[in-house]
Amino acid sequence: MTDLFEPPALQQPVPSRRSAARQRAAAKRRRRRRRRTTLVVLVCLVVVAGVGYLTWGNVSGLLSSPFEREAEDYAGPGNQAVEVEIPAGATGTEMGQVLHDAGVVASVEAFRQAFSENPQASGIQPGVYQLLTEMKASDAVAALAKNEKLETKVTIPEGFTAEQVLERIASVTTISRADLDAAVADPASIGLPAEADGTVEGWLSPATYTVQPDDTAQTLLGQMVERTVAELDELGVAPEDRHDVLTEASIVEREAPDDYRGEVARVIQNRLDRGEPLGMDAIDAYGLGKPASEITRSEFNDENLPYASRVHQGLPPTPIGNPGRPSVEAVVDPPEGDWLWYVTVNLDTGETKFTDSYDEFQQFKQEYQAWEASQG
Repeated sequence: MTDLFEPPALQQPVPSRRSAARQRAAAKRRRRRRRRTTLVVLVCLVVVAGVGYLTWGNVSGLLSSPFEREAEDYAGPGNQAVEVEIPAGATGTEMGQVLHDAGVVASVEAFRQAFSENPQASGIQPGVYQLLTEMKASDAVAALAKNEKLETKVTIPEGFTAEQVLERIASVTTISRADLDAAVADPASIGLPAEADGTVEGWLSPATYTVQPDDTAQTLLGQMVERTVAELDELGVAPEDRHDVLTEASIVEREAPDDYRGEVARVIQNRLDRGEPLGMDAIDAYGLGKPASEITRSEFNDENLPYASRVHQGLPPTPIGNPGRPSVEAVVDPPEGDWLWYVTVNLDTGETKFTDSYDEFQQFKQEYQAWEASQG
């Protein structure tokens, strides 16, 4: 018997009714399972697709820069004239906010973009400018970059030295430091009185000044000197006393907490009346051009230093800053008292104690040292 011959066909059994029913039921169950599987797969695909869309949307939102979106901007060229003031030290965003509030630009973002794209924008100076409402942001930046200001405001704080005043003016206005130095070197050009002996220190009155485009170093510094003279005259200070009053007031400005200007002025006067050295750190610090905490014992006692207040009797050669009116008033009319020493025992509150007893003065110093130690 070989493989050349096929075996006879097997006879297939005939299914019964029960088995046929079972087969039909099984087939129906398979079809239902297939439908459920298909539905689950479809739902999963939808969910995955949705998650993918949301995830990509979030990522693309994080990756995309706000600068890629077009900022709201006016077409220009502008409508009504409006004055805006750019403050000192303003950033592009801060300038944009000023202009947006004034109705000049449509959005801060449009101005910020234009600011970043204009190489001259970083040279925009503080001051009052005349612009137009509803300007195109790039046009507004270009207009400011010309620095054609209507006016500029410069604030001189109380106690600033002449050097600090000149630096402040040069940094805020278009008046150069060279022009300012030239004006200072020519006292008559700024109306400096003869009793100032050619020194502007103490005569540049602290205040906020409005500088017009045609103002010069001479006119601006002249305003400061004129204001000082007017205040001294108003307080009844005789011309021959002006220098001493300003010098004392400048020491009060540097030494006294606000609530104790009068008492410190009285201490200064009492020491002068007794012919004793003033011994005040602010004087030495001015003369050496560094903080009192950095002055050595030998420097404090250096007779070659005109501002060595522990060595030389009387007032220093010049004021040590430009005092405000409250300090001048304190010198002109100090309270009565025999005080010779004072110590600020708490720098947080400014509490200052005065005495005419050296032993009590030492106690005050210990009180201050205890406070200082408590601050860690």
